[in-house]
Amino acid sequence: MNNTTTASDPTDDATITERKPIAAIATPVGEGGIAVIRVSGKNAIEKVNEAFRGADLIEKESHTVHFGKITDAQGDVVDEVLATLFHAPRSYTGEETVEISCHGGVLVTQAVLETILALGIQPAEAGEFTQRAFLNGKMELSQAEAVADLIHAKSAKALDSAHQQLEGRLGEHIREFRQQIIDATAMVELELDFVEEDVEFANREQLRELLAELEEEIDKLLATYETGRLVKHGVRTVFIGLPNAGKSTLLNTLVGKDRAIVTEIAGTTRDTIDVDWSYEGLRFILTDTAGLRETEDVVEAEGVKRSQKAFREADLAVYLKDLSREPTAAERKDIARFQKAAGDTPFVLIGTKKDIALDLEDERMDYDLKISALEDEKIAELKKLMKQRALENKHYDASSLLVTSSRHRDALQKARQNVQSALQALDQGMTGDFLSIDLRSALKDLGTITGEITNEDILDSIFSRFCIGK
Repeated sequence: MNNTTTASDPTDDATITERKPIAAIATPVGEGGIAVIRVSGKNAIEKVNEAFRGADLIEKESHTVHFGKITDAQGDVVDEVLATLFHAPRSYTGEETVEISCHGGVLVTQAVLETILALGIQPAEAGEFTQRAFLNGKMELSQAEAVADLIHAKSAKALDSAHQQLEGRLGEHIREFRQQIIDATAMVELELDFVEEDVEFANREQLRELLAELEEEIDKLLATYETGRLVKHGVRTVFIGLPNAGKSTLLNTLVGKDRAIVTEIAGTTRDTIDVDWSYEGLRFILTDTAGLRETEDVVEAEGVKRSQKAFREADLAVYLKDLSREPTAAERKDIARFQKAAGDTPFVLIGTKKDIALDLEDERMDYDLKISALEDEKIAELKKLMKQRALENKHYDASSLLVTSSRHRDALQKARQNVQSALQALDQGMTGDFLSIDLRSALKDLGTITGEITNEDILDSIFSRFCIGK
């Protein structure tokens, strides 16, 4: 898509650096009605016009679409296409851009791309179009990262979060933080210019209040990271328990298809099985595990080992207890051990096979819920419980801004540390030059989020996550 405005779009007279033209397929490779090939860079329209038979693209206005044919060097028709023109700076990259819509299909799309590349246009690297958009000021770095999140979103909530960031909401917060620090730094450094006159431009108490408020606001953003991580990457949910406790049956019931093999033979599941499942917009990665028991079977023993590893890495642990079997002392001990080992990870104890449960007067088991996956009994309640526990003690509001990137979290943590150092310097009565060092470091940390301050290594790391064509 070529949106001509973003939260930080430059005006039409902004300075745009047009680099050598690049081209790539911008739609998924495969069979379809159409495919789109994007060409962007200096003289992109003129280059494409060399292979275009139809209207003279050089003479046409921006944001217009033209029917024609792409022909090769011998004049043979490669495909009938639509060419959409975007003059700089009113394009996704800010550069002169052409988007060629051709017939979908691997062979025809590749043939059109090869014809375009034969004109002296370079193949685009992963994320190069969006990187150029960032370098040309069409979006902040945090917005550029949101483009990748938008493409890779696997749940409705992840999509909402990416849209928020693409709109520039995180950038707005960071700019406000940076402006507060800039104002404080300016007053402190102004004092340094008049140190011999012993003039105080910065009111120390006001400066302390400003920095304390800034630290609090950064803390609020950081508090959203754990929720943001779950929303972006999904809730890693592990089903654990003894063999034949109903783990595979429950997984199949939740996802609505037979994803895991179910038999009455204990030890059927020998390895962990991961399945994506979404509930009310939140993505869960459900992990079915091998039944926990001592075994001499080498393969099954490895499965148990992987089950324990999945438990340690889970965001939500669901222990399943078969209600058709009386709990043994060893099983009670195992449940208590896993519950303790879960620590801060939410732990849910579910009784399964409620439809054939034993009539026990005193189980001494504190179940969160009793279900029957086969009879679909209490499954709706289980879904709600899983979401509730996954987001328990998390800062979550559908309209609130979430920090979803570990890079952003790390930068915010470093900025907070520098703000805290500045506060300590104030309390210890240190001179303005010490304060200035801490404040400038905090400015640099925050600037790496939006891209005011960055380096080539950071950019390479970020844009390598993108698909080619975006």
